[in-house]
Amino acid sequence: MTFPAREMVPPRIYDLVSDALSNGVDRKQLHAIAQKCRQDLNPHPSGQREHNVPLLDGEPVAGLQHKYRHTLLVFPSQGQTCHSYCSYCFRWAQFVGDADLKFAAPGPGRMIDYLRGHREVTDVLLTGGDPLIMSTPVLARWVTPLLAPDLEHVTNIRIGTKAVVQWPYRVTSGPDADELLRLIEACAAAGKSVAIMLHVSHPRELESEAAAAAVARLRSAGAAVRAQAPIIRHVNDSPQAWATMWRHMVRLGIQPYYTFVERDTGASSFFEVPLARALTIYQQAQRAVSGLARTARGPVMSATPGKIAIDGETVVNGERLFVLRLLQARDDALAGTLFFARHSESAVWIDHLTPALSTSWPWESSRDRIQFEPIEGVSR
Repeated sequence: MTFPAREMVPPRIYDLVSDALSNGVDRKQLHAIAQKCRQDLNPHPSGQREHNVPLLDGEPVAGLQHKYRHTLLVFPSQGQTCHSYCSYCFRWAQFVGDADLKFAAPGPGRMIDYLRGHREVTDVLLTGGDPLIMSTPVLARWVTPLLAPDLEHVTNIRIGTKAVVQWPYRVTSGPDADELLRLIEACAAAGKSVAIMLHVSHPRELESEAAAAAVARLRSAGAAVRAQAPIIRHVNDSPQAWATMWRHMVRLGIQPYYTFVERDTGASSFFEVPLARALTIYQQAQRAVSGLARTARGPVMSATPGKIAIDGETVVNGERLFVLRLLQARDDALAGTLFFARHSESAVWIDHLTPALSTSWPWESSRDRIQFEPIEGVSR
């Protein structure tokens, strides 16, 4: 999960950098080669730069993404590192030291201005990196403004983190661990729901007493705790891993939330699993647990049009098909839409599939953008 292997780098890129090093190119040339290689690894998949960055008064808002109507993603600049770096992370571009690739909001001011003009937003997700890399006083500078009376439409504050398994002492015994719990309690007192969105990729991550204690402390402060991860080849690509992980989550009071498909970025060629196999892993894991542990939605692709779930397979007129569903959609009118694709044993992403029972995908006939009511004086 966190140790690099040569096979994680596509051969064409490995050879290009290796040859440059062997030939003794100067630092400037090597930097240019590295930048080109990073672009070839699709650093911002699913239209994050092109479609997700919102506008405020006609200008892009740095460090924000607004793909789905009700949820605003916020990347605090102080939270764009992690306690450890997962080799399969789809946000790898945040960590390579290239400011041009990085999402980072310098402060909460523009976030608050945007929220005041977009009252359709109910959920603010602080993401990264890892927001819990920040000290509690710094985190509070981002959270406390969300409690203002004129932001009553923001009812849910989410914090995406892996700290509970990578450094649980951030919550249990760190210098400002108690202060973090008081901040969560303050949110609850202001009528806000706080959801801790854990990234848990393997049951081993939840086995320590410290991780269990961290979850218990968060819940005692009133936070809901949910967990998600992709299906990752070499790490958790078995029904047993997922069933064990879900059971352990339920025992600790964590709700399984999403089972994702590895995104088409970075080291995906090393970690990706064919969609057909991902579906089998997910279905077999679901059958091995009780209803309380079957709450994870999956397998789900976070693709350009939205979150696409593979609900199952069926046969129509003798042809084997995938049954797909848009759980979330960039065009909100498409959320919940069922559609079909021809079955494939090798496809690893929606781009590798072919529509079935239709000549096009549902979003190809839509305007494929978030639908918002106009707000006077504020543009997107």
